[in-house]
Amino acid sequence: MRKEILGKKLKKARNPKGHPYRPIARDDARGDKEKVMKQFGALLRKDSQPVRYLVVDDSVFARKNLIKMIEMFGGELAGEAGDGLTAIAEYNRIKPDIVLMDITMPQMEGIEAVERIVRQHADARIVMVSSVGYQENILAALQKGAKHFVQKPVKPEVLYEILRYVLSDDPSAAGAPLALAGESRS
Repeated sequence: MRKEILGKKLKKARNPKGHPYRPIARDDARGDKEKVMKQFGALLRKDSQPVRYLVVDDSVFARKNLIKMIEMFGGELAGEAGDGLTAIAEYNRIKPDIVLMDITMPQMEGIEAVERIVRQHADARIVMVSSVGYQENILAALQKGAKHFVQKPVKPEVLYEILRYVLSDDPSAAGAPLALAGESRS
């Protein structure tokens, strides 16, 4: 006999506290990671090492969500920052392979941080991640040196394709993702 409570399927059993039901639907991060890895494959550098990321967002929740995704893709968190000024310092310190950066942040906006990082490191790979999907912000970020843009809430499959594209030395071979703003492709 199965029941559903708050969207979770329950299976009749007794748990240690004597409650007659236990959830069978689990939030198994390892299982999720393995599923994503099988579905997408690990994103690796040319030397077969994990891609190193700098995640920049003033929202701790948004950073943690992005970190979970990059770890599911086989990536490694090299650093994180909550504003543009800290992002510049962290980039110079750790030299990540890719930066995931929010646009709207305190102290220094993401677009200005992109410009400063790219001015010092022309080969920087920066993907803007923002809930502010105004076309002028996207264009400004791309003109300042960002390689791509994804809109929040970020879908893992969209982020994966964008990261694969940005990591590719031959973008035409990777196939440019069409879902720039986090929309599913049709």
